Amino acid sequence: MSNSELAIALFEACRERGIMVATAESCTGGMIIAALTDIAGSSAVVDRGFITYSNDAKMDMLGVSAATLEAHGAVSRETAIEMAAGALARSRAELTLAVTGIAGPGGGSAQKPVGLVWFGVGLKGQTVTAEHRQFADKGRDFIRRETVGHALELGLRALGPN
Repeated sequence: MSNSELAIALFEACRERGIMVATAESCTGGMIIAALTDIAGSSAVVDRGFITYSNDAKMDMLGVSAATLEAHGAVSRETAIEMAAGALARSRAELTLAVTGIAGPGGGSAQKPVGLVWFGVGLKGQTVTAEHRQFADKGRDFIRRETVGHALELGLRALGPN
């Protein structure tokens, strides 16, 4: 499915369940929430998007702890979980999608190469989950588009069958 098809599917799933969604985005800079708000009537399910590109923004807007960022870095399981949890706590959303990664072309390392993205998914009343993907280093645009698609898929997976 294309990203726009995935966004429509997530929109419909949220609308059918009567729940709101929020995003906490770093490497995508708002592309996930943009995919959702491209849909007419999105105000029925979209609460807000947090664009937290800097560490300060992650701390100020989402409550990610300085200790987490210092110990694990911005691109980590721990940070993705705190981002998703922070978006749940600071919005009216019942579903949150968080992404933090290295879109390149620079900024990677042996431990955290370009294309590494951590995803956090929060569903009100459940434990926040996280997973990572290592996307091929086929350019910044490719990594960001793949990240959007995977985040939308994770949202659908979190909601489960209707």
